[in-house]
Amino acid sequence: MAPVSVLISAGEASGDMYAARLALALRQRADIDLFGMGGPKMRAAGVETVVDAAEVGVLGVVEIVHKLPALRRAWKRLISEIDRRRPTIAILTDFPAFHLRLSRVLRRKHVRNVYFVCPQFWAWRPWRVRLVKRRFVRGLCIFPFEEEFYRKAGVPTDWIGHPLVDAVRTPVSREAFAARYGLDPKAPIIAVLPGSRPTELAHHMPQLIAAIAKMKAGGQKQFVFATAPGLSKAQVRAHMSVEASNITIVEDATYELLATADVAIVSSGTATVEAALIRVPMVVVYRVAPFTAWVVRRLARTRLFAMVNVLAGKEVVPELIQDAFTPDNVVRETERLLGSAEAREEMRRELGRVREKLGPPGAIERAADIIAKMIQEESTT
Repeated sequence: MAPVSVLISAGEASGDMYAARLALALRQRADIDLFGMGGPKMRAAGVETVVDAAEVGVLGVVEIVHKLPALRRAWKRLISEIDRRRPTIAILTDFPAFHLRLSRVLRRKHVRNVYFVCPQFWAWRPWRVRLVKRRFVRGLCIFPFEEEFYRKAGVPTDWIGHPLVDAVRTPVSREAFAARYGLDPKAPIIAVLPGSRPTELAHHMPQLIAAIAKMKAGGQKQFVFATAPGLSKAQVRAHMSVEASNITIVEDATYELLATADVAIVSSGTATVEAALIRVPMVVVYRVAPFTAWVVRRLARTRLFAMVNVLAGKEVVPELIQDAFTPDNVVRETERLLGSAEAREEMRRELGRVREKLGPPGAIERAADIIAKMIQEESTT
C-alpha cells in the first residue's frame, strides 16, 4: 500500500519547530508522505516544503500589503500541489491569517483539517472560533484554558501541553558560555531577544539599541543578542549603529544565553515562554506599525499581552507594548531587575508557577498519537 499523503503546514519559526518534531513523531507511527509549507526545521525533518514559510511570514495589516504578490504566488503553488497529491488529512499549525483561508479550500476538497496549536482566538477576534468549528475536525491546544474555550464553541479539542517543555534545555554553564563568547562571567549579562521576523527587528531594534547605549554608559554591562531561527546575525547587525557594532550576537544558542543571563529583554511571543521555562527574569517588549496597533487595540479581548502574564493571570513580568516601549522605559525596568536580587528571585518564583501550568512532558507524542489514529482510521475506510 502506498504511503498516506498528509499536508503539514507552518508559517512561523515556532510553528516550524513544533511541526518538525510532530513530523518525526508521526513517521514513527504511520506510513506517510509529508508535504506542505514550512521552514528549515521541517525540511530537516524530511517534510517536502513546496512553499517556504519565509515567503508568507508577514506581520500586521500594513506589512501584509507589501507582500501580496509573493503571497499569491505561494498560495497558487501550494494549492496546485494539494490538487496533485490529494491529501486525506491536513495538519495546520497556528498562523490563522493564512491557515483559516487554506482550511476553507481544503474542506471543499474533502480534506480533514486538524488544527495543531490552535490560534489564540480567546485573546482577540474570538468570533473566528466559529470558522474553526466549520472547517476543522479536531483541535489541539497547548495552553490549558484553551481547551474549554474551543470545546464550548463546538470544536472537538484536546489539551496536549506545551511542546517547549521538552525542547528547552540548558546544558552549558555560565563560565563555559562566557568563555565561548569572550564574556566576563562576573559582570552582568543581559540577553536580548529582539524578535523572530524581519518586521519585528525593524520595529524593535532602534528602541533596543538606544536603551543599550544608555545602560552601557552607566556601568559595566554585557549585552548579548540571540537570533531567532530563520534570521541571521547579518540581519540583526544591519539594525545596529557603529557604536553598537561590538555587541555580541549568538546563533543557535538562545537557551544557553537565557540560562546564563542575569536579565533578559524579550520580544513578546514564544520567546517569553522559553524564558519562563528557564526562569530568567525578563522585560517583555513589542511594537508594530501604528495602524496595526490601532486595529489590535479594538479587537483585543485580554488586558495582558505577554503569554507569561496571561498564564499567571497577573503581570508577573513588565510589559512594554507599543507606545510604552521606549528606551527610557526599557532602561528603567532592566535596571530595576539588575539592581535587586530580591526582585529577580521573586520573578523566578512566579515563573516557576507559570511553568507548572504548561503541562507535563510529551506534548508532541500526545499530538502524534491522536493524529496517527486519525490517519489509520482514514486509511481503513
